[in-house]
Amino acid sequence: MPRRTSRDIRSDSMIDVLHAVLSAGETTRNDLMRSTGLSPATVVTIVNELIEADVLAETKVSAGRVGRPTSIFGMNAARGRILGIDVAETYVRATMFDTALNQVSYTESARDEHVLEPGSIVETIGLVVDELLQSEGVCREGVLGAGISLPGLIQEPSGMAVVVPNWEWRSVELDRLRERVGLPLVIDNPLKAMVNAERWLGRGRSAASLATVNLGTGVGAGIVLEGEVLRGATNSAGEWGHSLLMLDGRLCRCGRRGCVEAYIGVPGIQHTLRELAPSHPLADVELQSDFISLLAHAAESSTPDDAARETVARTAYYLGSALADLVAVVNPDVVTLTGWTTWALGGQLLSPARERMRSQSPGRAGAAVELEISAVRGNPVVTGIAMIALERSLVDAGLLTTRIPVVL
Repeated sequence: MPRRTSRDIRSDSMIDVLHAVLSAGETTRNDLMRSTGLSPATVVTIVNELIEADVLAETKVSAGRVGRPTSIFGMNAARGRILGIDVAETYVRATMFDTALNQVSYTESARDEHVLEPGSIVETIGLVVDELLQSEGVCREGVLGAGISLPGLIQEPSGMAVVVPNWEWRSVELDRLRERVGLPLVIDNPLKAMVNAERWLGRGRSAASLATVNLGTGVGAGIVLEGEVLRGATNSAGEWGHSLLMLDGRLCRCGRRGCVEAYIGVPGIQHTLRELAPSHPLADVELQSDFISLLAHAAESSTPDDAARETVARTAYYLGSALADLVAVVNPDVVTLTGWTTWALGGQLLSPARERMRSQSPGRAGAAVELEISAVRGNPVVTGIAMIALERSLVDAGLLTTRIPVVL
């Protein structure tokens, strides 16, 4: 464990201030003292330093009835651009933010989930970045940094690697990615990125310990314990989707049997429908996003579709059972659901999954746990990875000493 210096402690205080400003949009020094718990002298010094560095900017002055006017400030949105890029099995999405993390523009490219060759994926990422920059007339010199979320990203003794079923990237592919994108890069895995967004822009603002569960092709949980993102020895903490739900159950794409993902990942949900009604029209829908949207509509339709409704009911049952184990191990204050399956099916899954989670949690571990749909909408992975890239740009500018966990 490296020895922490007074400058490191000061850097942590600066990050607290920056996150509080990002969460609030606009704020005052007095509000920052209350929200961060930092001393008045520390807040005043840090705010003045960030204003001098053009990271913060005064937005208005509020005149009170008594005393001096109060300065209201926020992030300096004109300082530059930040990119957040979410690389998933079925799409690549790139979003451009200003430095107040307001979304400026985005572009997305669907991916054929059966094309697994690393060079093709790297080129798709590069083309999406090129398209976004060209559409906004932004040159690469105007981008302070970019964050890329790669599924299954871990840290090995020999370096970084992407290890996800059917993907095997090593250092050479990551070097090609850096060269193709041509921007200062931070990379992390999507679980860490999404919980970073939840931590600072969602329920994490009022919960010291939380788990954010992503529901999509794969499933996983970003975890914050006592205010810190849980990473584990190789940055692979949170692979809850590959914990055991059913002994000797369905074959998971990771090679094990009975994983959570095999039941509540999108292919697992479609498997459930096939078990119930092999000839159902949705049983063989090829694209996952189409299947989930059609299933959500069929389960809510006034025209009875018993197989679709039972598929959703069983998925909620599986989800609640798996969450009970997560709650038993992590003991969070709150669990939030996010991801594209959540946006389509969350309203139907939430109540029965909450009931199952609480009834199956050992003792009273789940009695007080809140289960909610995340309020961080849009793409939380993109937002979270952009926040990490913004922090990295401040490290590069010499304002922070904090070590960004995964950097390329």
